Amino acid sequence: MGRIGDGDMSLLELSKYCGELGAAVLTDEPLKSRCTFKIGGPAALFIEAKDESEIKKILKAAARFKARVFVLGNGSNVLFSDEGFDGLVLHIGEGLHTIRLIGEDTVEAGSGASLKSLCVFAAEHGLSGLEFAYGIPGSVGGAVCMNAGAYGGEMKDVLKSVRHLTMDGDMGVFKGEALDLSYRHSAYSKGGFVITSAVFKLKKGDKSEITAKMDDFMRRRREKQPLDIPSAGSTFKRPATGYASALIDECGLKGRTVGGAKVSEKHAGFIVNTGGATCLDVLGLIDVIKAEVMRKKGVELSCEVKVVGAC
Repeated sequence: MGRIGDGDMSLLELSKYCGELGAAVLTDEPLKSRCTFKIGGPAALFIEAKDESEIKKILKAAARFKARVFVLGNGSNVLFSDEGFDGLVLHIGEGLHTIRLIGEDTVEAGSGASLKSLCVFAAEHGLSGLEFAYGIPGSVGGAVCMNAGAYGGEMKDVLKSVRHLTMDGDMGVFKGEALDLSYRHSAYSKGGFVITSAVFKLKKGDKSEITAKMDDFMRRRREKQPLDIPSAGSTFKRPATGYASALIDECGLKGRTVGGAKVSEKHAGFIVNTGGATCLDVLGLIDVIKAEVMRKKGVELSCEVKVVGAC
């Protein structure tokens, strides 16, 4: 799995076609180098798509060749299989990193832009509403897809509309209720789309106050989260009662390990890669945590990290 064999004519043809388009095509690309967890086997095909037009052509070709496609942004909330991915990993390239004003309080950002760059852009233009997202290590597309949030804010508070392509390469836009935004959920959560850009409605504010708030949130993250160790961020969604990190801590699970995977001693809501952790290590530790929290607290935890491929 994760490698193009002699019999994988569809992937070979897709690779050839994408190369002829001028796309940057890699084969057997190690996915551990493409995600913040630093875990994962090779992708059979890995393509850095330049812009929306190229993505549209690639998706239409992938549909024609019946190839599996996984869309990758910053790779900050994903756990790849140790065996890799036996299809196409489509990485959102620099052509979709653009951020621009489209009104005095409205910003449009390409899906490949980092949340950090979006927050900085908004602050520089004296626009408030995205401070909560400063420091979340994801892309705009990924944040929209999971309705990312922190410190009392969520993307749904500022998200106005989203432009996307279907997996057949057809263009569309969702806005308002069609975005289906709720806690860590959107209309894009189950896949089937490639987000290409998003529009955010913000509020005029004082630049120095906005920057100070962002800096305060970043300081808190650095103090409380293991940002210097590979992870996929917060491992579990917030349960109906309490907080996942507090429940895990109360169960005495800080420092618990399975192979190279470890419950962070700094923040129990994070599973970190101490070096050489595998997908199976992480999944095994997730199972331990869920079982212990259910046994001791009677609370069922739900994983927030997206697992890709069969581990």
